Amino acid sequence: MNEAVKIGIIGGSGLYAMAGLSDTREVRVKTPFGDPSDVIVLGTFQGRRVAFLARHGRGHRFSPSDINYRANICAMKMLGVDRVISVSAVGSLRDDLPPLDFLVPDQFFDRTRGRVSTFFGEGLVAHISFADPVCPQLFEVLHRACKQSGVDAFQGGTYLCMEGPAFSTKAESNLYRSWGMDVIGMTNLTEAKLAREAEICYVTVAMVTDYDCWHPDHDAVTVDQIIATLNKNAENACAVVAHAIARMPTKRTCSCGSALSHANITDRNVVPETTRRKLGILIDKYFV
Repeated sequence: MNEAVKIGIIGGSGLYAMAGLSDTREVRVKTPFGDPSDVIVLGTFQGRRVAFLARHGRGHRFSPSDINYRANICAMKMLGVDRVISVSAVGSLRDDLPPLDFLVPDQFFDRTRGRVSTFFGEGLVAHISFADPVCPQLFEVLHRACKQSGVDAFQGGTYLCMEGPAFSTKAESNLYRSWGMDVIGMTNLTEAKLAREAEICYVTVAMVTDYDCWHPDHDAVTVDQIIATLNKNAENACAVVAHAIARMPTKRTCSCGSALSHANITDRNVVPETTRRKLGILIDKYFV
């Protein structure tokens, strides 16, 4: 790619464009894993060049199970991105986490089924460390940005990632609460795994849209109320991301950039050439 950017933004439900971007142009990135959800918008935001992608595509065309997560993360990598801020609409599993509040989770719990959540395979095996799935440096940056934006936000917690597209049953929702889960969504764990394999720093800004169905008032929420909350959350998210990018350190101090250094377990002499070429952007520095 001719234009390198270091910061990527992935927008979820309700955030299909980034207010405040200037000097923009759209790029279509072809990856070895197919096409991303949409064109990627390159622009200047708070004095930094960024890449913005609508996770579900503009117009919300892709359900959580149909998103090409590998193409989305690979496209960011190909553009030079080494940090991704992911914005996601979630349901709350806590009484004290109401709609319009944000949570910056530091853990994920996987309840998806059958998704491809790795770049590896086809003759090359890699086992990344995922005990701490969120970049600690970005985690602190985003939490401070929430405070500076005046958004009520919790630092830390667990994002339960379910398959969808249907929402939970009450039995499931109450079970997740009994497990100590904080919010529920359908997308971000898959992104986080792939970002770690791509050695990209990753953090989630979880925007609470409503209480999950465990809550006695859940059925009284109207579509109009949900849309109004989505719109307000999107406005708040743009403010949070603006503060984060304006104060983003230029140097990474985490270990995300070397996540693959001890992950590849396959003898490099037996890796198929087609696989090595396909994964070149991820592994070439380890195969010299």
